[in-house]
Formats: sequence, structure tokens, C-alpha cells
Amino acid sequence: MNAVIEEEKSAVESEVPLQEASADTWRRKYRLTDRANNPVDECVQDTFKRVARVLADVEAPEVREHWYERFVYAMKKGAFPAGRVLANAGAQAYKPATSTINCTVSGTVFDSMSSILDRVHEAGMTLKAGCGIGYEFSTLRPKGAFVGGAGATTSGPMSFMDIYDSMCKTVSSAGGRRGAQMGTFDVQHPDVLDFIRAKRENGRLRQFNLSLLINDAFVEAVKSDSDWPLVFPLTQAEIDHEGIDLNDESRVLWRDWTVTDGYVVHDETGFVACRIYRTIKARHLWDMVMNSTYDYADPGFILVDRVNEQNNNWFCEDIRATNPCGEQPLPPYGACLLGSINLVKFVKNPFTGNAFFDFTEFREVVRIFTRMLDNVVEINGLPLEKQRAEIMRKRRHGMGFLGLGSAMAMLGIKYGSDDSVILTDEVSKTMALEGYRAGLELAKEKGPAPIMEEEFEITPKMMRQRPELAKAGFEVGDMVKGKVLWARFSRYMQKLTTQDQQLIRDLSECGCRFTHHTSIAPTGTMALSVGNNVSNGIEPSFAHSYWRNIIRPGKKSKENVPVFSYELLAYRHMVNPEADVSPDAESGNVLPESFVTADSIAPLDHVKVQAAAQKWVDSSISKTANVPTDFPYEDFKDIYLFAYEQGLKGCTTFRFNPEAHQGVLVREDDLANTTYVFKLANGEMVEAKGNEMIEYDGETHTAANLYDALKEGYYGRH
Repeated sequence: MNAVIEEEKSAVESEVPLQEASADTWRRKYRLTDRANNPVDECVQDTFKRVARVLADVEAPEVREHWYERFVYAMKKGAFPAGRVLANAGAQAYKPATSTINCTVSGTVFDSMSSILDRVHEAGMTLKAGCGIGYEFSTLRPKGAFVGGAGATTSGPMSFMDIYDSMCKTVSSAGGRRGAQMGTFDVQHPDVLDFIRAKRENGRLRQFNLSLLINDAFVEAVKSDSDWPLVFPLTQAEIDHEGIDLNDESRVLWRDWTVTDGYVVHDETGFVACRIYRTIKARHLWDMVMNSTYDYADPGFILVDRVNEQNNNWFCEDIRATNPCGEQPLPPYGACLLGSINLVKFVKNPFTGNAFFDFTEFREVVRIFTRMLDNVVEINGLPLEKQRAEIMRKRRHGMGFLGLGSAMAMLGIKYGSDDSVILTDEVSKTMALEGYRAGLELAKEKGPAPIMEEEFEITPKMMRQRPELAKAGFEVGDMVKGKVLWARFSRYMQKLTTQDQQLIRDLSECGCRFTHHTSIAPTGTMALSVGNNVSNGIEPSFAHSYWRNIIRPGKKSKENVPVFSYELLAYRHMVNPEADVSPDAESGNVLPESFVTADSIAPLDHVKVQAAAQKWVDSSISKTANVPTDFPYEDFKDIYLFAYEQGLKGCTTFRFNPEAHQGVLVREDDLANTTYVFKLANGEMVEAKGNEMIEYDGETHTAANLYDALKEGYYGRH
């Protein structure tokens, strides 16, 4: 017993002390308090125990204590259920209307005022429960199109997005947590140029992340510098009224479209007749996208054909939207819970020549964590019946990791190097295989996800999508169990077959507890708080010493809080207390070469690391390729094409641009090198560096945050 106590004591003493920014974030985001704001959780360990207890209570009474102990162990080893679980699990006595689910996607927004407003109502209820939500808006007819029922023209999708933006802003203000939304938009839609330019207006759509739905045909048109038609479906009434010839290829194209009801559909192909509104050069449209993301960090892109091709539920879902950060492509009313494992917990002998990653311990934690996340489904707290039905039927969860960049620094591996790609591949593959092995055992113990036992009719479209169905002896009209279509014919599971054939055979016979297992989320506040600022998700550390902009209730602009990377704190704690982040640090105090930062890594190397993980991730990955402000556009403009060639499902970039936005994370040198100009009421112009402090309206602000708050219109509204 004494040896165990000494070992635990040693482990506690070796822990890197929690920095104040991390402790503060835990208190504000995840610590449970009563209605008088008195703490229920006294410390982070209390938060872990609260979550472990409510998840263990899902189990049969005779094994609850066993699993409670295992869940506490896993959380101490860095298995962190995502923010909604940490904040809301076991909190029903204090906030009963909240959910433990992070990710949802709206029901389809049909092209009618009734549908648009119904989805606004549903979204408001979803955001109030603490869930993020995504929508596709290219289902709405373009600006200027005639609306027969109203006898007028429509204002177009972007104007309706403004309604959702205002709703989210209002709900998040009332609920104390910033709402999160994703708006996706088809690259074929006539209003696509307006979508690309939307965030150029100060304060517009700031409650949204934006992503284009890009199909394979568009990418090929870009490569060949071909024309690209912008189209929208035709109703029979339009065809009759205008005398449109459906065989006139100069006016009509037959395209695959999200919605078919109300439009003219080809009997054999299922394609929809679409009016050609205009034709532009695909390369010109691509350049507009890249210019916008270079200057404004939006839109990102989602390769929608690849998302659906690689979807485990390919036989029953058509995915057109994602959660707010893009790591969860979901069908209408789809929902998914998240969780991430802190990889620094498995680095042994850090900062030495004997450093290694403990895969044995990692496998054990993955197996326990898989059970934990599956139990979250039972306490989902989703506000809409359609959301609850969807998550119970498929039991999706998204296990990922955080701290990859920090772990690499501790192992002596430079992020973006060949060794970093190998490590990312091995970690992701191990998580996938161990997760599905646990999913098989859970199916045997508790039963598979209901969709696994449902029967689906083989359609002509399914036969076109999967020629191997015919080779296996299936024909159109055959009824096949979901678990067979899922395990034997999904592209992702076919990749896992190369690693463990028996596992896939067993899954096709028994089914699995869930349809999806892995997803790499950004983990921002979780990495900062309970992770002591390990690197977010799959990212390298943003910087090793920087500022984080946070919203303080009652403060009129955002507040700058100093933060340090976990690896810097660990290196100072374990190796050299005098280690310095400055480029002119004294000899002996210089950080190891593995201490790279996000913008010191070539964008293409960011993509290579993401591609290594995506191969084994069955959902998607939230990844941002950060580039310096002065990074040349010519070197930037083809990064999305490179991501396409590397097999990614999506990609996002960020370049600090003080004229456009003030990011959550800011480097000291960016602030010091940026001059902001304020125009006073008397017409006088005042200049200030971004890091200068300004007294204004009874408060002290950094020049950068004050400028941003006034420009974006959120000053004094927190």
C-alpha cells in the first residue's frame, strides 16, 4: 500500500501546475455551480467524478461502481468528454434544459417561408440547450427569383441567413454561452458569389462559420479551366409559364439536388431539372474563394461528394451540412456527441532521448472511453424528438484527441515532419481499431445500434454507388440488413479490413453499438482548461506565449489574457525553469527544435498531418492551417487543391488580418506591429498600436479589442 501511495504522490508532484488562464476557464465554462453561483465542483477532479458518476449510472446496478472507478481512471488519463458533457452531465438539478450533445444539423430548410421559420424555431431551441447547429442554405431559391404565392421576387438565401444570425446572437446572449452555427452552400447555386463575400460586411453573419459544398465536378472544372454553370431547380409551373424546353442544354441542366419535392425529376436518374442562371469560369470562382479565405478566413470548403462516398451510413443518408466546426458531417436532424483524449498523458520520459508514446496504455483508455461516450447517448437531453430519434437509432459518437502538437514537442518530433506524419497515422489507426473492437463487444453485451438490424432495399442508385454489391450476388429489390451494408460495403470499413479482417466479419454478423466512432474536434476551451493549454485537437500549439481574447460578462470589449503552451510549462517544470520563448534567448535557455508553432509550419505540411489522420477517422476533422500575415498569396492559393489531392473531406485556413477581424488567439508581435486608427466625435484621428491600453467609456481596453468591438458592433453587448 505504501508503494502505491508513494507512486500516486510522485505522479501528483510531477504534474505541471495549472496556469491561471486554465483554472479561470474551467471555473467559467465547466465548473458546476448552483443558482446562487456557489460552486458544486470544488476542483477539476470533482468535475471528473460528477461526470463519471452520471455515466456509470447508465450501467446495470451491479457493475456501476466498477465502471465509475474505470471512468474516473480514464478521465485522469486524459479521456475528456466534450464541453457539453463536462458542463451539463449530472447538472439536471441546476440546469435541466441543457444537453450533453455538441453537434447537431438542422432539418432541411425547404424553399418556403413556413419551413424557414420552423427551422429558426427549432434552431433556437437547440442553441438554448447548448448545442451547436449546422444548416444548408442553398436549398433556397436565388435572389430575384419570382415567388408565385407572394406575387413578388425573393430576397435570396443570404437575407434569410441574417435572420438565423440574429436569432443565434439573441439566444446566446440570454444563455450566457456564445452560440455556434455552420452555414453550408452549394458551389452550383446562383448566389454563391454573395455567399463568398458575405463576411466582408462589418458585423454580418458573425454567429456563423461558412463552408462551400464543393463537388468533384467543380474541382475538375477548376483544373481544366472550364466554364461552370450556376443553376437552381425548376418547378413545373415555371416550365409551363415560360415554355422551357427541358432538352435545351443552353437553358436546362439535370443535376443531383438535395431536395426533389416540388421540382421536375428525371424518372431514371433521379436528377432534377435546373435552370442555368449564368455561366462563369470555374477558376475565377475558385480564385474568389481563395482570396476571401486569405483575407477573411471564410469560407472553408467541404468536399461533399467525398463526405457521402466515405460515409459509413452511405446506404441511408444524404449529408449536406456539418456541425459548426466541420468535424461532424450529419444528415438532417443528425446529432453527435464528442470526446477527446489528451495525448500528452501517454508521453513517457519527455524531453529526453528515451521519450516514447505508450500505445499499451493508450489502447486501454480508448476502450474505456468508448463505453463512456456510448453511455452519453442515454442522457442526451436533446430538445427535439427528431434529434433524439436520430441519435438513438445510430448512436454516433466522435472520439478524437487533443494535444497532438504538444505531445510531438515532448517526444522531440517536429510537427509537419515525416516522423510526425507516421505518429499521427499510428495514433489515429490505433484509436479506430480499438474503438471498433470495443463497439463489437458492446453490441454483444447491450445490443447493436438499431439501424444495424433494420432492413434496407437495394436501389439502382446503391448498385451504381457500390458495384461490389452485384459481385456479392445482390440485386435491385433485395432487402439487406443495415449491419451488412455498413460493415461490408462502406468505404471506411473496407479500409479497416486491411488491418483486421476478422473484426469486420464479426461486425457484419453482430453489428456494432454505433455507426461512427472517430472525429477530431478543435477542443479549444477544453484544451486550455482541463488540458492546461495543450495544443488544440490535431493542431500544433498556436504559440508558446500569447494572448487569448475572452468575453467577460459586463465588460464592453473582449479581455486579453496571457497564456502559455503546455509544452513550455512542462519544459520549464521538468528541465529548465529559465527556458525562454524569445528568438534572442541566452545560450542554454533556448527551446528544443521540436517547439514549433502553427504559423511556422508550411501550410502543405499542415495538410499532410491532417491527411494522415483522416485515413482512419470515419467522420471528419476540424483543422486550421494557420499562416503568417505576410505569407504570400501565390504560395497560399492552391492549398485547397492540395487538400483535395490528399484525400481530405474539408479544409480551413486562418491568416491574421487586423483589417478584417480580431481572432480569439493573438500573438504579441502581431499586436505590436498593427496600428489602429480611431476617429473621434470631433473628427480627430487617433492612432494606437494593437497592444496599447486605452481608457474609454470608463474601462481599459487594448486598442485591438476596442477597435474590433466598435467595428463589429458588439461593444457593450456582453
